[in-house]
Amino acid sequence: MMLKDLMKPGEPIEMGTYEFTAERIVEFASQFDPQFFHLDAEKAKNSVLGGLCASGWHISAAMMRCNVEAIKRQAKAVIEAGGAPPRIGPSPGFKNMKWLKPVYAGDTVTYSMRFTGSRPIPSRPGRNIVEINYEGRNQKGDLVFTVDASVVEFD
Repeated sequence: MMLKDLMKPGEPIEMGTYEFTAERIVEFASQFDPQFFHLDAEKAKNSVLGGLCASGWHISAAMMRCNVEAIKRQAKAVIEAGGAPPRIGPSPGFKNMKWLKPVYAGDTVTYSMRFTGSRPIPSRPGRNIVEINYEGRNQKGDLVFTVDASVVEFD
């Protein structure tokens, strides 16, 4: 089975949610993006962001976590129905990653994916490039994150 058989072009599929607690924001930022507005709630109040907010890289990593979990659930459902799940490999990259609004401590982001197309790789028979758009919306429904990504799929 191929991803195009599971996902209708343009139709969003919810992947999961992630709660950005103050503790998670500070823990991630301490390791990977130690800027004051990700580390110190008091100092962050006086920043252009107006409060403690998640690193864009944290928002992206949470999306990938939800993506992997969704892929596992999807594969399990296909196997339970007697099919073979899509065989996907690495990503050759992404474009248009945007952090559109701050994600503050206490926000919950719901991530979704949208299949946008697939094409064969002429130089690699049996392999395709699948294009997927990912989005994240906060609990108010505001779009806070988007990225267009590619993944290799094997026939």
